[in-house]
Amino acid sequence: MTLIKSISGIRGTIGGRTGDTLNPLDIVKFTTAYAMFIKHSASADHKLKIVVGRDGRISGPMVRDVVCGTLVGMGCDVLDIGYASTPTTELAVRMSGADGGIIITASHNPRQWNALKLLNREGEFLTAADGQQVLDMAEKEDFQYAEVDELGHVTVDNSFDDRHVQSVLDLRLVDADLIAKKKFRVCVDAINSVGGLVLPKLLDRLGVTYKFLNQEVSGDFAHNPEPLEKNLQGIMQELKNNHYDLGIVVDPDVDRLAFIDEKGQMFGEEYTLVSVADYVLEHAEGTPVTVSNLSSTRALRDVTERHGGKYAAAAVGEVNVTTKMKEVGAVIGGEGNGGVIYPESHYGRDALVGIALFLTSLAKKGCTVSELRKTFPDYQIAKNRIDLTPETDVDAILVKVKEMFAQDPTAQVNDIDGVKIDFPERWVHLRKSNTEPIIRVYSEAATMESADEIGKKLMQVVYDMQ
Repeated sequence: MTLIKSISGIRGTIGGRTGDTLNPLDIVKFTTAYAMFIKHSASADHKLKIVVGRDGRISGPMVRDVVCGTLVGMGCDVLDIGYASTPTTELAVRMSGADGGIIITASHNPRQWNALKLLNREGEFLTAADGQQVLDMAEKEDFQYAEVDELGHVTVDNSFDDRHVQSVLDLRLVDADLIAKKKFRVCVDAINSVGGLVLPKLLDRLGVTYKFLNQEVSGDFAHNPEPLEKNLQGIMQELKNNHYDLGIVVDPDVDRLAFIDEKGQMFGEEYTLVSVADYVLEHAEGTPVTVSNLSSTRALRDVTERHGGKYAAAAVGEVNVTTKMKEVGAVIGGEGNGGVIYPESHYGRDALVGIALFLTSLAKKGCTVSELRKTFPDYQIAKNRIDLTPETDVDAILVKVKEMFAQDPTAQVNDIDGVKIDFPERWVHLRKSNTEPIIRVYSEAATMESADEIGKKLMQVVYDMQ
């Protein structure tokens, strides 16, 4: 497995030959480059402070030690917040007045993976331009470390879970008292990572009765950690066999959120954002705007327009979504993979915020989760891929697809991220992979058959071009 380098950080598997995976040498190199970037961008004469948080992965302590040692060697003070979700680490940067942060997590990837995710002083992911600067600095390896009297120091602070929870409770649209009165009973799958630490604190403060599955923070994930239906049969069966109001599922770094209804059926990861946005829009003034990425369900657009608002689409990737949200002044946004971004809290996907807003909405509406789901437009998304040869000019293919459908009066074409073609009743989105010679094909319609049909149609168009 080759080390994956991107503007948001580096990712790879632990173990193997030097240069093939995420090893200590690469961790030192990219951490050093990041510290150099922060020094240049901060333009300050104070000693820099960098927050470091990690999820529950087996390799976490090793990666943390290398990251913290490297930052100290660069003359940076380190605020080690220990086990922490991605949104907790993001908030810790702001709350502590730090100059940046590094999150040690491979998100939904399996146990052998780990990664460094890089934050700016706002606790947000680096922009594409900033991320490229870090990659360029790492490639040059023109490093200069601190003199012995200028080395940094490490401070440990484990208070940020509680501070994160309090910040959620303080949100204007979160009604903890009302939630407590409803006496909700929930089941949570924390997938053996940091959700098992922070979510009980949130649920206790909300007055919710709960049972946890896979709560031990061992990093030895009980199942594939991506919160998809095929991986969640255990909690789905638990809800079918016992009485609960709701099932809650997070990924290892707690930025993705999926719900399961009281009958043990998936609420739909795409509908996490839709349901929370619906509640936020009910209380928004003027002409509210929402944002999601191009591969997310059309239901968000429909719900937004139902409330008299406007919808805007962004390129795939959290930083692209947050950039668009700031540009249009969105009241809420996110991604269809269960990522809720609520600006009144912070510009980052946050499962804790999503849970609190969802439970408040459910309490106010006085309905079951399955009844709530029926109030939203019902769409199905099909996901396919086109495998290509390494020498294929993928960009040229996408240009041809765009030109072909630009002449179709029934189609709206968007090329800010690959090519998305919106038809009146369905859409299809073609995106090239940055790491392998494939085109990912996402399509949505009222039925899975119709979604798959339009996706396969576009796949055949590409095949015919080769």
